[in-house]
Amino acid sequence: MFTGIVEEVGQVCSIVNMGDKARLVIQAKRVVEGTALGDSINIDGVCQTVTAVDSSTFAVDTLAESLKKTTLGRLRAGSSVNLERALRADSRMGGHFVQGHVSCTVRIQRLETTGNNVYLEVEIPEDQLRYCVPEGSIALDGISLTIARISGNVITVNIIPATLEATSLGHKQTGDSMNLETDIIGRYVERLLSVGAAKGPEPQPNREAAKVPPLSFERLRELGY
Repeated sequence: MFTGIVEEVGQVCSIVNMGDKARLVIQAKRVVEGTALGDSINIDGVCQTVTAVDSSTFAVDTLAESLKKTTLGRLRAGSSVNLERALRADSRMGGHFVQGHVSCTVRIQRLETTGNNVYLEVEIPEDQLRYCVPEGSIALDGISLTIARISGNVITVNIIPATLEATSLGHKQTGDSMNLETDIIGRYVERLLSVGAAKGPEPQPNREAAKVPPLSFERLRELGY
């Protein structure tokens, strides 16, 4: 589990194809501190397991499904990536609950700077749009962002300068792809409601058949008391 608060921007050192997977070696400073084999690191919004680590790099083995369904399959040596270690139980929750399970990839429709404001627009597929609400949270390339508005199937987020500087957003351009993860809370609510609707209403007891006469002295005598 992650928060969507990027700890640092790393750089891809190398990518080695290994049949049905690829080994990514990423240069980093902060996220390698205290990281051990088997730990989880969010790379551009994709949860990955550390398979090797030293003082300045770590490696992950990205499987075919992740390479196909996310932007990790399009990375090259030198690419910048957002990095976040898994959430600790004693940490502040600065963003929102992010699993690192990408819903789909989306394309940037507009990335515009107006004064101190940066507006990012992405087009959301219809099957994911229902999980997006104004002022709600989404994760784009592992960055926790707040939806400013929704127009049709396009959502707009307003990015503060600090987020622009601390993430790979400063390297993005119109037309670039990003990994989208919608808010897990909405997906759980939908699932619970759909399962309840499929099962139908709970059967109601037959109140007439189960009706019990009121307790009285006469009733106690009938029962042998």
